[in-house]
Amino acid sequence: MRKSEFARAVVDEFGEGYGRVVTRDVVLPALGNVTADDAITRGDDPRDVWLALCDVENVPPERRYGVGLPKPRR
Repeated sequence: MRKSEFARAVVDEFGEGYGRVVTRDVVLPALGNVTADDAITRGDDPRDVWLALCDVENVPPERRYGVGLPKPRR
């Protein structure tokens, strides 16, 4: 997962406004009690950050994988 895919996944799951709040304010214990924004900034893998965010926010497993990818072109 790339950073752009992570950003798209956050917006798709939480919306633009709440997505910004979630990545800025929600602490992720699995990544050492940092926020998603802090984890991305320090270089953590965006996929690991996404999955940790999903755990904390109780995102169902069926919405965790394959998200963030652009829609296929026709």
